[in-house]
Amino acid sequence: MIDLKDVSVIFQGDKQKEIKAVQNVSLHVNKGDVYGIVGYSGAGKSTLVRTINLLQRPTSGKVVINKKVITDLSEKELRQARKKIGMIFQHFNLMGSRTIFDNVAFPLKRSKLTKSQISKKVLELLDLVGLGDKADAYPSQLSGGQKQRVAIARALANDPEILLCDEATSALDPKTTSSILELLKKLNKDLGLTIVIITHEMQVVKEICNKVAVMEDGHVIEEGSLLEIFTNPQNQLTKDFINTATHVDQGIDTVLAHPTLLNLKETDVLAKLSFVGGSTSEPLIAKLNNSFQVQGNILFGNVEILQETPVGTLLLVLSGSTEKIAEAIDYLQSNDVTVSIISAEYIDERQKKEDGE
Repeated sequence: MIDLKDVSVIFQGDKQKEIKAVQNVSLHVNKGDVYGIVGYSGAGKSTLVRTINLLQRPTSGKVVINKKVITDLSEKELRQARKKIGMIFQHFNLMGSRTIFDNVAFPLKRSKLTKSQISKKVLELLDLVGLGDKADAYPSQLSGGQKQRVAIARALANDPEILLCDEATSALDPKTTSSILELLKKLNKDLGLTIVIITHEMQVVKEICNKVAVMEDGHVIEEGSLLEIFTNPQNQLTKDFINTATHVDQGIDTVLAHPTLLNLKETDVLAKLSFVGGSTSEPLIAKLNNSFQVQGNILFGNVEILQETPVGTLLLVLSGSTEKIAEAIDYLQSNDVTVSIISAEYIDERQKKEDGE
């Protein structure tokens, strides 16, 4: 559907200094994907997404949409190609002097549709985004979430196959963000719309995306399915982003910072268990006691559903003989549970940080 091949974007800054906004990025987005590109400000993600519809022409590399190299198109051909690529922005970009109806109808101004056909289509789009009763209102009369719904309706006017979302929820409160993401999920499912979302919020990625790319300093440093990225991140920046969306590490650190919650004996083992899919429904902790005479005291637990797959984390104190604990850990690992032993040195370090030393 979308192929970026070795795309780079270089700007000329002050004193002719080159600014490498995007560096040799290659990405593939399948038809029907909701593809999230996440990174902090200045990572190059907004510049990258604008190369997809050539609002920003790459300095080098190719942009291929539906097997057509749009970087090779003439201006006339490009205008036609862009009609199939809708785009919404952080600050909506609505025309304040025009009604909601006129804002949505604007992209159809030079279409071959009749006036009555345009009217019918605009009203259908407003119904689709839940604003059927706002056709005669003006942007100033709407909330932020309603304005973004208008922007989405406008972006859908030419029946695009692709929708680009550049920080489309960053100006919205959490509840409104959730409603906009639900709308985007519905459009992806009902219309078969391929969506590319640019965001600095991993929570947005977690709620809607099936594929993720993480950007830093113009590079894509990690990419994969949502499940792969969340369960097996390879890069520290990716881990930091994930932690902002799950808060698992903060929960574990809170426990580790309070030794009274641990109350460890000399032979006890503190372990972090991570499990995906079917393992979450297995009574593994009960089996530790029944089969190995090892007690598992749960200090922290978290389960989330990512792409219809349960993903869980437990912080356990394993109590029993050293030999039996080793057997229990082998048993857990044989059942696709990732076991990480937390050392006393790590606990001491966390306590020092908590104490401000």
